[in-house]
Amino acid sequence: MSSSWQFWAFGAAIFAALTAIFAKVGVEGVNSDFATFIRVIVILPVLALFLAVSGQMQNPGAVPSRTYLFLVLSGLGTGLSWLCYFRALQIGKASQVAPVDKLSVVFVAIFAVLFLGEKLSLISWVGVGFVALGAVLLAVG
Repeated sequence: MSSSWQFWAFGAAIFAALTAIFAKVGVEGVNSDFATFIRVIVILPVLALFLAVSGQMQNPGAVPSRTYLFLVLSGLGTGLSWLCYFRALQIGKASQVAPVDKLSVVFVAIFAVLFLGEKLSLISWVGVGFVALGAVLLAVG
């Protein structure tokens, strides 16, 4: 498997795009929150199987409590994000909802600077600006 972050990030983008398309069709005729519930039911066993087959399962007792805290917070954020995303897909067009959702890129850059002490170059900030502008143009276009 590739150890390149770019490879995995590109894969994430492709699967996120497919998720939007599949979810838009999937939320037709069903409550969006229930659709999110079904999604979670699918994810848990698939991930458990992946961990078992790849030998990556870890002893839960060896995980530091700080790690659990932030993974639980991340899980809460993911769940709330999915609930909002599925509701937005049910109401709006996938071609408009997905770009607005990608404003998360802008928020990650801002939060990474504010809370993680990361430094972004001028060219990186220009890129963040283009992401924001692109999301807005796609959403209103």
